[in-house]
Amino acid sequence: MTDDRSTDAAAAQDRLDAIAAEQPPFARILGLRITRAAVDRVEAEMRVTEALTNRNGNLHGGAIMALADNLGGTATFLNLDPGQGTTTLESKTNFFRPIDPGEVVYTVTEPLHRGRKTQVWQTKLLNKDGKLIALVTQTQMVLQKVQG
Repeated sequence: MTDDRSTDAAAAQDRLDAIAAEQPPFARILGLRITRAAVDRVEAEMRVTEALTNRNGNLHGGAIMALADNLGGTATFLNLDPGQGTTTLESKTNFFRPIDPGEVVYTVTEPLHRGRKTQVWQTKLLNKDGKLIALVTQTQMVLQKVQG
């Protein structure tokens, strides 16, 4: 006899994995790879390439912000009903240390607030030693289904 709860949990995780895998083209340009997707946590990684560096030869702050923005949007989508969407309302970034080309940025995105109209997510960007590169907090607006 099949356990309906484990079947439901597997189907729910399959849905989350499908949403996480459906990244926009810009995420592919960044080289973003989702490694874990759950309603309360998204983990990802991105290799720093020359194309993503600044004048100092480190990962560009805009690439850091873009990475975190994409992850906040992905995390929000994991919590939406079918037909709903999201857009970023506000984002704040603190930069702590540089990271060089060839290295990998590891990320953890977790909710600070998951409401019906807005969600707030915090993304930690870490180096291979677990040291904080940047911390991004962003607010996502939940876009309701459009009635046709």
